[in-house]
Amino acid sequence: MRRNSFEYYRDLIWVLLKKEIRVRYKNTVLGYAWSVLNPLAFAAAFYVLFKVFVRIQMENYALFLICGLFPWQWFQNSVSLSSQHFLGNASLIKKVRFPREFLVLSGVLNDLLHFLASLPVIVFFLLLFGSGPSWAWFWQIPAMLAVQLAFSYGLALLVATCNLFVRDLERLIGILLLLWLYLTPVMFPVDMIPERFRWCLYANPMAATIECWRNVLMTGTLPADLWALAAGYGVLALAAGRLVYRSLERRFAELV
Repeated sequence: MRRNSFEYYRDLIWVLLKKEIRVRYKNTVLGYAWSVLNPLAFAAAFYVLFKVFVRIQMENYALFLICGLFPWQWFQNSVSLSSQHFLGNASLIKKVRFPREFLVLSGVLNDLLHFLASLPVIVFFLLLFGSGPSWAWFWQIPAMLAVQLAFSYGLALLVATCNLFVRDLERLIGILLLLWLYLTPVMFPVDMIPERFRWCLYANPMAATIECWRNVLMTGTLPADLWALAAGYGVLALAAGRLVYRSLERRFAELV
């Protein structure tokens, strides 16, 4: 019985994931290429702004940006698009009984797959700047994927659920994510933050995650303390998302 349930959930997630991929790139010419072009365009803009005009003194600043922007895009897409996962599947929610949280999970997994597909682009830039992938990636990248999946899914589930009750949230979330980006060391190194304010960095869940990704991708090292902090935030986000979802799920059919 337990095995049948597992197979049912696995097949359901796979069907929803395929649907999510088809819908996202329906009637687009470039398709998956947008997942690469978007962070590359931002990297180019930030490079001109911070390297040419602000003149940040950092070697390989373009690589620094790319290694931070690609993981950030996965997180940003997962959260920003989550507000529509329940609303956009209203007919399915009303007619079929199934774990509705899988709608959100399939969206986050879709962004995870696109992030994995962008890794060859990161490797290309590593080679371009005289570096390359590390054998440690075989365990470091899965460790980071698990942490960011937990945090992104937990927060996306929280946003998707709350958006059914407060529809303004889907407009507010774009503003909050933009502010969050500028408060996260994606475009600037941690060393630029004054020492007395650096503790604030650890109050930002994505700061530890981005720093871990950058260390993994650029140096093949994974700081244990930052990974543990990111994992802690992931567990908290997942617990909060599921708690809110479980307490409000019974009202979904009347709200979508």
